Amino acid sequence: MPVLGVGGIFFRASQPKTLAAWYREHLGIGAEGPIWNQAEGPAVFAPFDAATDYFPADRQFMLNLRVSALDALIESLQAAGIEVITKAEWDSPETGRFARIHDPEGNPIELWEPPADD
Repeated sequence: MPVLGVGGIFFRASQPKTLAAWYREHLGIGAEGPIWNQAEGPAVFAPFDAATDYFPADRQFMLNLRVSALDALIESLQAAGIEVITKAEWDSPETGRFARIHDPEGNPIELWEPPADD
């Protein structure tokens, strides 16, 4: 298979520099500049039905970011005044744990902590 993984995520923003700084400060994305060296691991590529209610209907995409130490990240985000949504039904031993936030422009972001390797 010629595709090795996600090479970039590109989307429009009304204030790209401000939004990039928010991602850098709160999620550590872009701390080294625009190139983001990711930890090896799974990524999901899943087009959703246009009528999905999995993320807001007025958005064409939702970022899903694989994280570690989800609880600590949630605490950090909440301390910064960022609303974090969690629901017990989103979590399972097979898929891991999830939380949701929105960036300052309203883009939905799902934080995913995969299950620990046994």
